[in-house]
Amino acid sequence: MNSTYILTLSCPDRLGLVHAVSGFLLSAHGNIEEANQFNDHDTGLFFMRVQFALDQPNEGLLAQWGEFASGFGMQWSLHQAAQRMPTVLMVSQQGHCLNDLLFRWHSGVLPIDIRAIISNHRDFYQLAASYNVPFHHIPVTPATKAQAEAKALEVVRSEGAELVVLARYMQILSDDMCQALSGKAINIHHSFLPSFKGAKPYHKAFDRGVKLIGATAHYVTADLDEGPIIEQDVARVDHSQTVEDLTAIGRDTESQVLARAVKWHSEHRVIVNGHRTVVFK
Repeated sequence: MNSTYILTLSCPDRLGLVHAVSGFLLSAHGNIEEANQFNDHDTGLFFMRVQFALDQPNEGLLAQWGEFASGFGMQWSLHQAAQRMPTVLMVSQQGHCLNDLLFRWHSGVLPIDIRAIISNHRDFYQLAASYNVPFHHIPVTPATKAQAEAKALEVVRSEGAELVVLARYMQILSDDMCQALSGKAINIHHSFLPSFKGAKPYHKAFDRGVKLIGATAHYVTADLDEGPIIEQDVARVDHSQTVEDLTAIGRDTESQVLARAVKWHSEHRVIVNGHRTVVFK
């Protein structure tokens, strides 16, 4: 029975990289099923994602590849394609993204394994129970923020989560927590920033007569809402629509953008490139 893997890598660009990687996989009896590459001429870096199947077991594949990759200075990861990514969702009191992700996961369209939901409110306890997902209520106050984050990280680690999704989790993470979740936490927010900050951004946008509503999904970093962007989208609006219409359109856009970002990340299609990302769709 074939074993299918996904290999992602980045390294300094040089002549013959595609040939070298293909040759290694051929020697390992690997059949390439999908391959994408990108040469960043600004940074001189090479990025590649390869999905391949082995026609026979190769217990030494990981060690063999590691030795090969070190000769090219590669940063890389190798995953079994069939393995669903262990995931923890975090949410506050706006449940549109949470509900959307749960439905997509339950329907089998997201290659993730939702292990737990963390919230600083109790609003979605019953929703979590309806999907048989453990729900952790961890209140957060300025005085208890450090302890609350420690509890949240304990849940993440105990569940073996490789992805944490801030599905409208309305708390600013500390630098320490951002560092602990580096490269494996995705956030979603409306794209009115920095023009309309704080509470009721859609009301502020309505008052200014905006014509575009958008959303941005990005990796979490210590720089608030400035992490490498994975996906964005917009929807047009006009003067005939109410603030309630704008809010509903914005929530739909946020849900769709976040779902695509989660899907691409869990399929190992996203590679961080400094402050940007390479996304092999």
